[in-house]
Amino acid sequence: MALGQSLWLDYIHRELIASGELRRLIERDGIRGVTSNPTIFEQAIAGGTAYDAAIAALAGGGKDARVILEALTVEDVVAACDVFAPIYEMTEGGDGFVSLEVAPDLAHDTAGTIAEAKRLWAAVNRPNVMIKVPGTAEGLPAISALLAEGINVNITLLFAVARYQQVIEEYHAGLERRVAAGLPLDRVRSVASFFVSRVDNEVDPQLEARIAASTDAAEQGRLEALLGTAAIANAVVAYQAYEAAFSAPRFRALMAKGAAVQRPLWASTSTKNPRYPDTMYVDRLIGPDTVNTVPPATLRAFQDHGRPVRTIDADVPGARRQLAEIAAAGISLTAVTDHLERDGVAKFTKSFTSLLAAIETKRAAVR
Repeated sequence: MALGQSLWLDYIHRELIASGELRRLIERDGIRGVTSNPTIFEQAIAGGTAYDAAIAALAGGGKDARVILEALTVEDVVAACDVFAPIYEMTEGGDGFVSLEVAPDLAHDTAGTIAEAKRLWAAVNRPNVMIKVPGTAEGLPAISALLAEGINVNITLLFAVARYQQVIEEYHAGLERRVAAGLPLDRVRSVASFFVSRVDNEVDPQLEARIAASTDAAEQGRLEALLGTAAIANAVVAYQAYEAAFSAPRFRALMAKGAAVQRPLWASTSTKNPRYPDTMYVDRLIGPDTVNTVPPATLRAFQDHGRPVRTIDADVPGARRQLAEIAAAGISLTAVTDHLERDGVAKFTKSFTSLLAAIETKRAAVR
């Protein structure tokens, strides 16, 4: 927090809340929010028996699997919001948020995303909930529409800096619509969630293929030096886009009316490649007005041996140079980020579908 970054937990489970462990993470470890997604809920609900009694009760009332799933997730998010309420009030609405995602099968349905986001916002009925909206082309208009109504939005599945700049535009537009309607800005909040490690997961194999195909030792060395650099460099450049947009006159006019910045959030920050340090995507992305959402194992690793110093803008020219060298090697970051967006939607949809099937199985057993 002293460096301007909030740590959020990328995990939710009702036993975490009921046991008091979430409260301990706040008090002991400085956790300032929680994010959830379909994969996290699949692991929580389908991966054990903690939710079975609630599923049985809802199934006994004739609810179908989709309605049951929404009831379970809303109940968890409401409980977590209440645990974080003191943080939300202490920071005057700056932190203490819990994120709940619209169904991923709506990722390419603007009207459906807006309708579900409004329903979830009303169902949770807490000022410190954030509704997660995918940063797809179809998700963009939903961002400004929801913000204009005063709904906090977490824009998820961001990979490309160009798409992030469109998200920033929608944030400004949504707040400007509120101003035009004479509505307050002071408690409207948003984060833009950049998925980090997945970029290296996609770029590194392409670099390795070029290394294997080269017979030039110098070229091999240049390419090897680029391994594990794309994701952080991409995030560093995104942070530069953030600083440019939120220091410009357009946003300063909104700030004068009570607007808060839309913080960049670093997601997917657990290290997938065992060759890399396990705190790599936390240590090297620390800076003001940012959030890093970490799974429990990454949180423990950072507490044990992380480096809490400002790093996000320590070497911006170096980050730009790395991205230029990756492009010169014939790797299109645009193609990479386009693929990752499609793949991210597909993975969340798969988790969502699998979770509905698991709930249906439990529901049928009860009936």
